[in-house]
Amino acid sequence: MNKTMNLIYTATTETTGGRENGIARSSDGVLDVRLSDPGSTRIGTNPEQLMAAGWSASFASALVQAARDNGAKLSGDVRIHAEVNLTSEDDDACLIGVRLAIHLPGLERDVAATLIERARRICPFSRATRGNVEIAFTIV
Repeated sequence: MNKTMNLIYTATTETTGGRENGIARSSDGVLDVRLSDPGSTRIGTNPEQLMAAGWSASFASALVQAARDNGAKLSGDVRIHAEVNLTSEDDDACLIGVRLAIHLPGLERDVAATLIERARRICPFSRATRGNVEIAFTIV
């Protein structure tokens, strides 16, 4: 049985240059950022920061859905501290690693763990990188 796929949204950007001196813009003009290397003194963000922001926002939305599905009430003070690591292997290939520290005030730890596990299966970033990116979740 084939699943029917319904397009929800397409993000469109164009990037000129790379992380050292690039510019990334969205087709609607809302995103317009200068790019720079991690740790650079140049004004701009880097792909890892953009990934951390995107992943944590997506995961927060997945938590809301997981809570709704499980009949749990989430506080408006849900916070996710995201860290995206860029590491290199001996052959100079780069790898990404992610750590999400999740603050779910007012929930028992076991309920929070259940919601996080469900959100892992819902979040598009988590699904897209499953098996390819090391990710660690911490309840804070």
